[in-house]
Amino acid sequence: MAKGIWIIIEHNKAEIRKVSLELLSQGRALADKTGESLVAVILGKDTADLAGKVTAFGADKVILAEDDKLADYTTGAYTSVLNQLIRKEEPQAVLLGNTAVGKDLAPRLAQRLGVGMASDCTGMEYDEESFLTFRRPIDGGKAFAQVVANARPVLATIRPNTFPIALPDAARQAEVVKETVKIEPEDLRTIVKEIALAASQRPELIEANIIISGGRGMKGPENYCILEECADVIGAAVGASRAAVDAGWIEQKFQVGQTGKTVSPTLYIACGISGAIQHLAGMGTSKVIVAINKDPEANIFNLADYGIVGDLFEIVPLLTEEFRKLG
Repeated sequence: MAKGIWIIIEHNKAEIRKVSLELLSQGRALADKTGESLVAVILGKDTADLAGKVTAFGADKVILAEDDKLADYTTGAYTSVLNQLIRKEEPQAVLLGNTAVGKDLAPRLAQRLGVGMASDCTGMEYDEESFLTFRRPIDGGKAFAQVVANARPVLATIRPNTFPIALPDAARQAEVVKETVKIEPEDLRTIVKEIALAASQRPELIEANIIISGGRGMKGPENYCILEECADVIGAAVGASRAAVDAGWIEQKFQVGQTGKTVSPTLYIACGISGAIQHLAGMGTSKVIVAINKDPEANIFNLADYGIVGDLFEIVPLLTEEFRKLG
């Protein structure tokens, strides 16, 4: 019989990714409601120290799968190991963040397990008949679908910043199980030689609580320093529209939109962005949207909670100074 709610933990350099903490927090609430156990699954090398961290955020059980071949994420090895563990333990649900890793891993797991999956979900609720139901945007974010899973395990990826992170409880105790894993040569089609990390103190775009983005109205790459200065004052990530990326003003990794990254921050500040449908699809679930544009008819104002009609080159520096005064 299927049992347990599994959270696949993403981590880097002994730090657990924010979206995994969000899933643990929401998973704890679901486990309390359903009577299921909450299981944190950690793959990697020398990960024992992470067990206490996930326990504090609600895990009843921690599964550690350690191997030198799991030190860095590779599609084949991680898919194979998780497929083995899931078939052995038969959990009710397996949840991952809708990150680069989650989007790569989840559909492959679904294929191996012969189950469906719900991707990029922005809501999740308990249902007596189907166990979990999911809410996910469709049609470029203009509508939402309720997804019900009929097979077990229920498999889904959840958009970062969907759920709040609960306060950790250092007094919690959990069972820690070290699993012996088997990785075949055919699982290692990719070998990671080196990981080069960008030198930036700003938060990662998809997990940032605040994002300030620039579009065609930035007029050129030299002007992004205005947004960067503001971002550093308020602890934000910098984003961009497709128009700015296509113009070569900023790298593609900063693009927000249907063909870029999908984000859901607490605050999204759109500067000189007209509001094309493909851009709105990537940031429409932001909690609060502020638009700055000199065109009062810009489509972005239809979605914005707050709008400022004016020249961003005057307004953003003024906002930066006010934010700086607030400390």
